[in-house]
Amino acid sequence: MKIMAICGSGLGSSFLVEMNIKKVLKKMGVEAEVEHADLSCAMPGAADLFVMAKDIATSASVASEQLLVIDNIIDINELEEKLRGYFSAR
Repeated sequence: MKIMAICGSGLGSSFLVEMNIKKVLKKMGVEAEVEHADLSCAMPGAADLFVMAKDIATSASVASEQLLVIDNIIDINELEEKLRGYFSAR
């Protein structure tokens, strides 16, 4: 599985989300390839799951089932809750 953390410019905030995704996945015992990128990289086929803030989610060119939208990019608890929900639904 490949997960991409997405932000508008693909720099700081997406890197922070990438690091938090890795922490949560490790805690969950889930292995995945995790990268960060800018919004232009959020295209079908580039990853299995795209994680991004709600302010840019409407601009993403991916199906909603491939999209994990977070309200607060620094809230690791929200991220964990949503990732657990995503993986339990699979």
